[in-house]
Amino acid sequence: MSKLFDLTGRAILVTGASRGIGFAMAETLAQHGAAVVLNARDPEALEAKAEVIRGQGLKAEIATFDVTDADASREAMERIERDHGRLYGLINNAGVQHRSPILEFTTADFERVVSINLTSCFTNSREAIRLMTPHGGGRIINTVSMLGPQARPTVPAYIAAKEGLRAMTRALAVEVGAQGILVNAIAPGYIATELNQALLDNKEFSDWVVSKTPAGRWGQPSELGGGAVYLMSEAGAFVNGQILSIDGGMSVQV
Repeated sequence: MSKLFDLTGRAILVTGASRGIGFAMAETLAQHGAAVVLNARDPEALEAKAEVIRGQGLKAEIATFDVTDADASREAMERIERDHGRLYGLINNAGVQHRSPILEFTTADFERVVSINLTSCFTNSREAIRLMTPHGGGRIINTVSMLGPQARPTVPAYIAAKEGLRAMTRALAVEVGAQGILVNAIAPGYIATELNQALLDNKEFSDWVVSKTPAGRWGQPSELGGGAVYLMSEAGAFVNGQILSIDGGMSVQV
């Protein structure tokens, strides 16, 4: 294995890792030597996914907590530091979607989406930075979206949260870069995950995605892993405040 992408011994917490993109990134990080800690709210689902990684002879643990519970998040990160000596990396990946016409979109639903997709990333990052600083650095990756610079109807909360997370990525990169903490984001396009199942099942929409993507297909969760390894490894040691688009070219096609 090239040392440029070697993550041996680096403890990395991945939120929303019981399925989809989060699990795919965690698995690929583990395959490059990382000691991954998978987070979600369902301990049985998490343990099943951790076993998939362990079955490959790799290191995986679980941390069951709700990312909107700042105290639980902090305690989980402190436990990782005690067990591994330091928390090297954090991937803020947990997220939800809510689709509704604006006149039927409740304030409670808007606030729930923003709380999970944006506010939790702020509180998680703050606590991770607190732990990373004494060790001279670390890495944070935020999962944003192709949506934000572009928009679609019925998902204003998701778009607002993800665009806010893009801005927060840059803000934190500027603030803590000198402390050796690099903060970047990955912006997936349309990926065939459980979160997008309703869209996948809609043939007209699915065909539209394919027609608008220069690569001519939906992305697969496993195709996000390489980007995470790059940003967590020495290969990305001078990358800070950047948004890495992994979308088959959809965001650049007119």
